[in-house]
Amino acid sequence: MSLRKYFAGVVLLAVVASCVPAHAIGMPKLLKKKPKDPYMSGHKPTAAQNALIDRAIVREKETVKTIRERRPLVEVTLQEMKPDKALQQVPLKDLHLLQRVDFGKVVGKEDYDITPTAGGGKGFFKNTLDKITNVQGIFKYHFNGVGFTRMILLDSTKFDRQHYDFMFIRRDFLGSVRVSLFDVTPKKNLNKGGFWGRIYIEEQDGNVVRFNGTQNGDTVDAHNMHFDSWRTNVQPGLWLPSAFYVEETQAADKEHSVATKAVGHVWGYVLKVQPGEGENTSVQVENAQDVSQDAQDVSPLGAQRAWVQQAEDNVIERLFEAGLLDAPSDFDKTCADIANNVVIENKIDTSVPLKCRILLTEPLESLAIGNTILLSKGLVDTLAVQTTDPAAPLANLATFISFEVAHVLLGHRLDTKFAFNDRLLFPDKVAFQRIPMHHTDSDNEAAAKKALDLLNGSEFKDKLNYPGLYLQQLAVRVKPLKSLNEAIIGDPLIKNEKDYQFWMGALIPKGGKLDMKDLTQNAAMPLSSFLKVDSWTDQVVQLHARYEPLLSERDKMPFEVTPVYLKLSYYVAPVAPAAAPAGAAAPADQAAPAAAAPATGTATPADQAAPATAPAGTAPADQTAPATAPAAATPPGQ
Repeated sequence: MSLRKYFAGVVLLAVVASCVPAHAIGMPKLLKKKPKDPYMSGHKPTAAQNALIDRAIVREKETVKTIRERRPLVEVTLQEMKPDKALQQVPLKDLHLLQRVDFGKVVGKEDYDITPTAGGGKGFFKNTLDKITNVQGIFKYHFNGVGFTRMILLDSTKFDRQHYDFMFIRRDFLGSVRVSLFDVTPKKNLNKGGFWGRIYIEEQDGNVVRFNGTQNGDTVDAHNMHFDSWRTNVQPGLWLPSAFYVEETQAADKEHSVATKAVGHVWGYVLKVQPGEGENTSVQVENAQDVSQDAQDVSPLGAQRAWVQQAEDNVIERLFEAGLLDAPSDFDKTCADIANNVVIENKIDTSVPLKCRILLTEPLESLAIGNTILLSKGLVDTLAVQTTDPAAPLANLATFISFEVAHVLLGHRLDTKFAFNDRLLFPDKVAFQRIPMHHTDSDNEAAAKKALDLLNGSEFKDKLNYPGLYLQQLAVRVKPLKSLNEAIIGDPLIKNEKDYQFWMGALIPKGGKLDMKDLTQNAAMPLSSFLKVDSWTDQVVQLHARYEPLLSERDKMPFEVTPVYLKLSYYVAPVAPAAAPAGAAAPADQAAPAAAAPATGTATPADQAAPATAPAGTAPADQTAPATAPAAATPPGQ
């Protein structure tokens, strides 16, 4: 055979081989590519990325160990939605769950349960725990406290390489924190459940700071709730669960509208009783003379008011210890200024200035305990409307503060039996069953009339159209959002559940016509719109979110649950206050303990704003809101 014919044959064989399938000509099986996992995306991790995963596994075990030692509060607000032609979807039903969870008893168990036991009663918050086990007949899916609590833990027992596969996706920023993203799927040897989804590992210490996916069954196709869980850096090197968002879409809906959405918040990791005024502030003064015998005597009325004050202090302290009240904050002082200004503008003299605190829960309610006014976080959030008039949110807030100011001025006080501290020595789970703090219907009727008089004598007398619009908007949503309008311990905004009239309903005619299509009219905000809660200190801080203009009526979402997006940052230790000179007087208002009151400007749970791409090692600058958006440490709208 000539050399030319030999090479021609080789070329012909190569051409044939390229056109015929490998299995048809008996090519060795070892040349076949290994089939790719259909649920995995991304790239095989590099050595450096594998090292980061190994650190995350170790850190996750340490986080679980820390959580086991805590008993935080977990609150879930859930809304089932229905399609709407104009607004895409609107609330159909809602549910509110609130539970202090002892993770030492539930973490690590395959099927832990935080619902009440047969002999344990209904728990310590009314209208909450008794619904956990009776929800399946109300909603399309079965919801309970167990499932929602699992959403703040990645995998408490089996998060390791023996049970999970990891694929690298990309690097990104969450706020000023640099993270690496990995897709995670359980191996076949994970007998039951497991997390399917994406994890975000911060690159400084290797902590998982966010995970997004589902706690699944045996297959990825099994129906389970999908969630987005976030953690914040509460102490050096310690990231703990702070919030999570849940969403499911309508399976048979062509527009793919949302079927169910829920938001969960976690706080109370450090539940400590705040110190009383003057505690630990002893000052040694040289050449001091005893003038105690020259002190003015207390009148009978002064003694009565002091007795009421003692009962108030005992109850406030007990509520704070149980995790229901915020630690003292700048926003509390803002609300107190509003309350006292309303009194001053009406030329009313009070011997004791009014104070304010924030209930850390979502249901819309307010309360007066002695001279302290309580407003729920959900109420404040939904009142802080963004409009072209910066006075609108302030007028809204002043209206419901005035309702409780009226209770104080009318003498609708707390039962003074709580001046005896022993009456408050009982477990948290029954605390709020033993303290009837809501006012009677007759007291609320009288307070509503008095509040209108106070508002008409205040600087807000020409701005009462805004709270009137707020109540109109709430009237549209009050029936489907029944749980949101059921007060936990205080006064709800509605009189009763039959006709859904409001205590301050006389303001409704002042609001004009409610028009969802009018983008200059914003009657009420979504939940979590104005305040955030530091899950470690229990302080509330005003959001500094970027202003988002309304583009359609769908953007309004009054009283609705919205997704969580935190602008993460690393913990910064509070700056110690400068030592006072010898002989200086102690501050009038004592702050919470150092562990529960960071200085202004320290790291707190992140603002809910979209992430901005930042260069490595730098923090993106906060975006300044326009003049119409609320400013930090000032009343809403100023």
